[in-house]
Amino acid sequence: MNYIGSKYKLSEFIEKAVKLTVGRDLSAKVFCDLFAGTGIVGRSFKPIVKQVLSNDIEYYSYVLNQNYIGNHLPIENKKQLIEELNTIPVKEGFIYKNYCKGGHGERMYFSDDNGKKIDSVRTKIESWNKKKIINKNEYFFLLASLLESADKVANTAAVYGAYLKKIKKTAQQSFNLNPADFFENETKHLVFNTDSNKLIRKIEGDILYLDPPYNSRQYGANYHLLNTIAKYDKFLPKGKTGLPNYNKSDYCRKETIQKSFEELIRNAQFPYIFLSYNNEGLMSVEFIENIMKKYGHYHYEKIAYQRFKADKTQKRKHKFDATVEYLHILEKQG
Repeated sequence: MNYIGSKYKLSEFIEKAVKLTVGRDLSAKVFCDLFAGTGIVGRSFKPIVKQVLSNDIEYYSYVLNQNYIGNHLPIENKKQLIEELNTIPVKEGFIYKNYCKGGHGERMYFSDDNGKKIDSVRTKIESWNKKKIINKNEYFFLLASLLESADKVANTAAVYGAYLKKIKKTAQQSFNLNPADFFENETKHLVFNTDSNKLIRKIEGDILYLDPPYNSRQYGANYHLLNTIAKYDKFLPKGKTGLPNYNKSDYCRKETIQKSFEELIRNAQFPYIFLSYNNEGLMSVEFIENIMKKYGHYHYEKIAYQRFKADKTQKRKHKFDATVEYLHILEKQG
């Protein structure tokens, strides 16, 4: 998925820094990805650590991570389930009625046909779940598959803060449910869907990875339609873009971020803490250093990389496309 702040291109850099600090053999370590997003970092550590703890306050993220992190044993009938969902009769539902031109008359997040297909698949998955035709692991596997497949045909510039005025080429393609395959192993992993500053008081482990929001853009607004598909609850969409009520993170506000960040570091019961944060975030490098130094030995690594572009044709507000990603490292004491 195209995702703001995705660490897909930086996962090798992060893994290398963790191993240089903690040690090359991580097989006995518990790794926590506290602001997991699509779970890219947790997925990269899943094969090499004892256990992954994954958390995000957004429900779409919880769904993705219940599949990619929580699921670890084979789903024997996944091919059959995917094939059946791809051939079910198409019906109009909440997505078509509220987020497609044919249903609402204005919003064009999906083509009419794709909106109906997404509704049909989502309804059938929920029906199977309620009738216990599928188990929890299969349920989240299918929901994650639906989210990723729907995202591929979304008529947006990668985020859902707005839709495009015309159906773009990729959104004209017919929706097809593709499997969200995950790494299989024998270890049980844990996935949470709660406020990070509350959860940090209740968990402990060896390696804590932090990737909070960097700026004022709220993920609950930018990816609201993924939450809507994942939850499939009924509400009255607000305004031109059809927003529901959404989570507002303290890490997206200048007036709350500094207090929340120090509270998080203070309460963390992990000897190694790694924070990803770029040079354009609400917290300065100096502020982060001053906070982390209070709690142990601190240093950082950095790397330049090309920032995420919402659309290749979009005009840049910045002169350069490159940004600097810092990985702040704390070996916590006491």
